[in-house]
Amino acid sequence: MKKILLSVFCLTMATACSDQFLDVQPKAALAVTTLQNKAGVNALLIGAYSLLDGWATPEGAYRSYQVGADNWVYGSVASDDAYKGTIAGDQPPISLIEQHQIQSDNIYFRGKWRGMYDGIARANDVLQALPKAADLTDAERQQLVAESRFLRGHYHFELVKMFKNVPYIDEKIYNPNDLESTKLTNTADIWPNIVADLKAAYDVLPAKQTQPGRVSKWAAAATLAKAYLFQQKPAEAKPLLEAIVASGQYKLMDRYHDNFKAVTNNNAESIFEVQYSVNDGASGGENGNIGSTLNYPYGGGGVTTCCGFFQPSQNLVNAFKTNDNGLPLLDTFNATDVTSDQNIESTAPFTPYAGPVDPRLDWTVGRRGIPYLDWGVHPGKAYVRDQAYGGPYSPKKHVMYRSDVGTNTFAGNARLNANNYRMIRYSHVLLWLAEVEVEVGDLNKARAYVNQIRQRAANPDGFVKTADGKAAANYVIKTYDTPWTDKATARKAVQFEQRLEFGMEGHRRFDLVRWGIADQTLNAYYATEASKRSYLKGVTFVKGKHEYFPIPIQEILNSKKGDQATLTQNPGY
Repeated sequence: MKKILLSVFCLTMATACSDQFLDVQPKAALAVTTLQNKAGVNALLIGAYSLLDGWATPEGAYRSYQVGADNWVYGSVASDDAYKGTIAGDQPPISLIEQHQIQSDNIYFRGKWRGMYDGIARANDVLQALPKAADLTDAERQQLVAESRFLRGHYHFELVKMFKNVPYIDEKIYNPNDLESTKLTNTADIWPNIVADLKAAYDVLPAKQTQPGRVSKWAAAATLAKAYLFQQKPAEAKPLLEAIVASGQYKLMDRYHDNFKAVTNNNAESIFEVQYSVNDGASGGENGNIGSTLNYPYGGGGVTTCCGFFQPSQNLVNAFKTNDNGLPLLDTFNATDVTSDQNIESTAPFTPYAGPVDPRLDWTVGRRGIPYLDWGVHPGKAYVRDQAYGGPYSPKKHVMYRSDVGTNTFAGNARLNANNYRMIRYSHVLLWLAEVEVEVGDLNKARAYVNQIRQRAANPDGFVKTADGKAAANYVIKTYDTPWTDKATARKAVQFEQRLEFGMEGHRRFDLVRWGIADQTLNAYYATEASKRSYLKGVTFVKGKHEYFPIPIQEILNSKKGDQATLTQNPGY
């Protein structure tokens, strides 16, 4: 749903000799009664949707890239998928997160906290206004409640993924006339509240919405199933995921990269998609993909001149290697590196890696010698701000095409584009079902779900092509044709497939944590990467601490009632 900028106009009325002037609404303030009708409640709901990308307030409050929907800092840079990139002195709070020098005063944590609680407050505003909106039908009222509860559940879900121990705030708790009403403890498990909100949405919402961006029954079902998976409840997730498949409403796009193009927004694979728009009258193009505004190739006379952040890791690139049978190297993928142009000038000769790779590599990562969307062949070092610091690769999935410039990019800054973020795709559903089947079902049903994903990736029409129409690299990918008999191996294959399918999309760290393998996976990553990125020397993921980020210290201080803080810091911080 496109954001709508609500302009508030105050009318003043001359009064005679009476005290009515004392009742005039303050200028630049919107009377609550103005919103207690169908139009007003829908405007409030649009405001709640608009926080899906985290951006709503002046930059002095928090920055777009602290709260972006794709969680590129927390889910990817804080994992083995990506480096912060750019140069050492740019946005040092991200460097501290990447290097596990994690402190509760890091402004990024506070930015995410505030952005999500702003979204919760807006959802609660809708629910508080609804009872007094007399011009709504019962059906309209029920749908508005359902959409608001979905958004409230989603925002709380984001907070639990990040911080685990957070307060749950609903419209009964929140009192706009009592600044202390939301000063709650964070010691209770709020998963039941999140599940209740998402289930309430699932039970009421229609299977299809007339407006792109409004959540549907199946978006609620997928998010609820995801919430169960995060609680290690695969049996509860299974019927929801199977219902999505049985609905017949979704399918895998024939070409993998159609999930990362503005011209194929809201396609047949998309279940829950954050909407971006440009040149729509919003100030500064802020309705574009502002959360990724730093994450573009730097210089080189190509895509942009700024800013060089969010560079794929060598570890991620290596994960796309395949064997002669077209299958992933589950245990040995990182033993040798895919050839890169590290320390090689763009004017010097370079031969790209000739070994077999999964074709999804070159829709996930920009690397020298391979076409970079429709911008021409990636020149390597000329597109990278500091190879020695951030490595030789560029991000790709959120980047605009040259053909988008002027139409799907903001006139004042092409980095603000209308390429939506697909938060949940049908491929998520299939791979979550594969996860579920490994744990509580049939290993070969799991294999069949994974093979659907791999069959799509193997479509030659979806390969990156050179100018003469040939495959740009040695793409070799095949399905798992041998029956799966070992649960541990099957689990590893499913988890590996999720990394390949969703690389650089902000999910990786959260997945590692919910799978219980974050410590061994990331510590192995740091041990190897230390020889490539010197700032990762000595970095350690501490089990029992680093699964979650610290509660922002400023929020703990702000939670005080009298001299006693109501918020408690997470263990280890």
